Amino acid sequence: MTLLTTWSESGPEKLVRRTSAPAEIAAALEPLGVRYEQWPVREDVPSDADSETVFAAYAPEIDRLNAEEGFTTVDVLGLHPSDDPEFPAKAKAAREKFLQEHTHDDDDEVRFFVSGSGIFYLHVAGEVHAVLCEKGDLLGVPRGTTHWFDMGTSPSFTAIRFFHEEDGWIGSFTGSSIASRFPDYDTIAAAHAADRAAA
Repeated sequence: MTLLTTWSESGPEKLVRRTSAPAEIAAALEPLGVRYEQWPVREDVPSDADSETVFAAYAPEIDRLNAEEGFTTVDVLGLHPSDDPEFPAKAKAAREKFLQEHTHDDDDEVRFFVSGSGIFYLHVAGEVHAVLCEKGDLLGVPRGTTHWFDMGTSPSFTAIRFFHEEDGWIGSFTGSSIASRFPDYDTIAAAHAADRAAA
């Protein structure tokens, strides 16, 4: 279940909104130009499925989005815990690449979560919106939107990525330390899991 938490940009002490209702999330994100959808979950697709399996399972949704948005490149990115002794270093490097505030000047950032989860933090109009995306969620962050992404200290997700530009992911970093002032993925995901267990 997705979770949206909004704070004042001054810090997490000033909570503006916290909701897991899809309609409320969509309504809050729409004025920011952020695309939020929930696609049908294909339960027969393994969490660590390869690209061919993912593309075949979600072909109708991918084709529809491509027709609407005119993407030139679509790929699948997966990162899951393994026994590989190099995994911790690989996971840390992957996390750190996206964890600092940045923008994309020439492309939107559009992701669909086939499995696992991650949090997009959108820094817009004096607020920070943390969107915890889970399996079945699609989020489209418009080009020029200041944001960062946290996959946690032990990343586990598979996502379909959509690009208008053939060069793929290109970030322009702001140099701000704002990301360090807000709860990270591990903190938010743990609290969300506890809330669901108690419900």
